[in-house]
Amino acid sequence: MLLTEHPVEWGLMRHPAGRSGAANMAIDASLLAEAARTGRAFLRLYRFDPPCLSLGRNEPTVHYDRAAIARRGLDVVRRPTGGRAVWHEHEVTYAVAAPIATFGSLRAAYQAIHGRLAAALHRLGVVAALAPDRPRPPGSPGSCFAAPVGGEVLVEGRKLVGSAQVREGRAFLQHGSILLAGSQEMLRLVSGERGAGSGETTLAAVLGRPVSFEEVADAVTGAWGDEWTPIAPCRPLPSSTAVFSDSAWTWRR
Repeated sequence: MLLTEHPVEWGLMRHPAGRSGAANMAIDASLLAEAARTGRAFLRLYRFDPPCLSLGRNEPTVHYDRAAIARRGLDVVRRPTGGRAVWHEHEVTYAVAAPIATFGSLRAAYQAIHGRLAAALHRLGVVAALAPDRPRPPGSPGSCFAAPVGGEVLVEGRKLVGSAQVREGRAFLQHGSILLAGSQEMLRLVSGERGAGSGETTLAAVLGRPVSFEEVADAVTGAWGDEWTPIAPCRPLPSSTAVFSDSAWTWRR
């Protein structure tokens, strides 16, 4: 069972079909608003379709080549959370929206959620560990996966899960990418930063075989605990993606 500071009602959502960046961020933002309003907690597992470049809420965009992005026809979205850029393609994306009191603090939530993701990876045969508690080095490249910070999930010193948080009142949203295959090379191609995407590893590389969305989603659900409440239908879902589809939001810095 998931150990929490304050017991809450958890809802599980699995979206394997894939959605656009704007649609996924709108759903995550709606879950955060629902957690802040009701005190409920949610775990959502999902994918991006088409593949998408996501930018952190406060990340500068000056080093991105918008013409190169347009030529490649890339989907781009700015997340409601902080952190650095991520290329979302071959992965399982997770989102946790919950009252901060569920874990006691934002930092404790970051550690606890990554601890459960590491436990899920152990179920798949991956020897995962959490990075020592240290800040991101000054002047580090733009990619979320360029270098680990404290509490993130590592395999043999390389980053397998990248995450970011945001707070809204008494609730928080944490979401991130569990890399199945591929690389973060696209970030280098559209930003010119030589270190972008150089510090990651993937489940396919670690296990030497393809790993499916369903396999990882089952492991995460199993490791998370037994406090689930069925959600029928899967709500809350947003009525509009307007905010996250707006280029003024995406390229505001």
